Amino acid sequence: MPLSLRAAGEYKWRVVAMLWTVSFFNYADRAALFTLFPLLEREMHLSPVQLGLLASSFAWTYGLLAPFAGNLVDRISRKRAVLGGLYAWSTIAACTSLSRGFGQLFSFMAAEGVGESLYYPASMSLLSDYHGPETRSRAMGLHQTSVYVGTIAGGFFAGLIGERYGWRWSFLTFGGMGLLLGLVLMRFLREPVRSHTVGVDVQDRPGLVQVLSYISKSPAALLLLLGFCCANFVAMVLLSWMPKFLYDRFGLSVAVAGLSATLFVQVASMCGSPVGGWLADKMQNRRLGGRAALQSIALFCGAPFILLCSQTREPAVFAFALIAWGLCKGLYDANIFASMFDVVPAEARGTAAGVMNMIGWLCGGGLAPVAIGYLSQRVGLGTALGFTAGVYIIGGTVLLLASRLARHETVRVLVPRTVNPTPVAPGS
Repeated sequence: MPLSLRAAGEYKWRVVAMLWTVSFFNYADRAALFTLFPLLEREMHLSPVQLGLLASSFAWTYGLLAPFAGNLVDRISRKRAVLGGLYAWSTIAACTSLSRGFGQLFSFMAAEGVGESLYYPASMSLLSDYHGPETRSRAMGLHQTSVYVGTIAGGFFAGLIGERYGWRWSFLTFGGMGLLLGLVLMRFLREPVRSHTVGVDVQDRPGLVQVLSYISKSPAALLLLLGFCCANFVAMVLLSWMPKFLYDRFGLSVAVAGLSATLFVQVASMCGSPVGGWLADKMQNRRLGGRAALQSIALFCGAPFILLCSQTREPAVFAFALIAWGLCKGLYDANIFASMFDVVPAEARGTAAGVMNMIGWLCGGGLAPVAIGYLSQRVGLGTALGFTAGVYIIGGTVLLLASRLARHETVRVLVPRTVNPTPVAPGS
């Protein structure tokens, strides 16, 4: 149903709010597993490498399927992709409670990656059509805060429920609530008109190979992928190993360790992300490559605080370092996809987001948990976490170069553009 211009202007921010709730459960389901590591270790007698493999199983399937999911998103309704993914991963999360050993847990976590692979390509593509360059980073920055709130809630409540009622009830709770959310959003979420593809047949839209070829010839896009790989490596280490690090080093309970590992850094990131979106829009309007430049600054500034987190034994210093790290992380996170959308055509945004997730999760997130688990057996978990500060330095350097190259690249069109003289409001 057509919307008035004023209603359309208001609705685009309601879309941010609706997708925020979906992303909340997307990350709450992931965080639940990591907080429950001590309970799973105790019940199933899992080694650090096996715990790392549980996290990596999700990242591997998520990353492998991401580009295919992204290309599918460029061809089907984004609304259906978002809600279909929500139903899938929520059902799988609930079924994880049936696990009786490492093999079953590994399989369910891998399957959850299949369901979640659709969400980010679909949601970022959808938001980019509701929000033009003037508000895109702000919209995506606000959406990004759901990642932090979901991680905090998933980490704390999974631990709380697990300690009181058993770890299986944590998965049942989050899975059931996700299914209920999908039923509500089915009525209110609307599919927008796609940028530059009005009147273009689905079969004429760019395929995966075509988009991969475009990205392979764009130095800025390739460097953005490498920078995301570095940043996601460190983020996955935080998500998967920080609760156990606090449990071991400070003797906290499972619930408190899960909350502390997420609360400080994620609340700080939640504050930094909207600021990062606002700053990036301003910097990008002043010169091309401004978003990537801000991301580079964020990683350089965050590296010393990662090192401090790994070394200190003072709770107050540790909390300060987590907060500072979180602020820097939020500045970077707000622009993950917005930076890539500056150097790829509009008609390939879903596929480009999928390719980013593939590289970031396979080479970064998929490697990080098991690598740190393996390293921690030899040098200790604290020292292993400290090594990730160097990964941030590499990422910052790569993104600085990407920012400079982005100033000189011209975004080419991959499909014919149909000029539509009559503005088309988002439909249902």
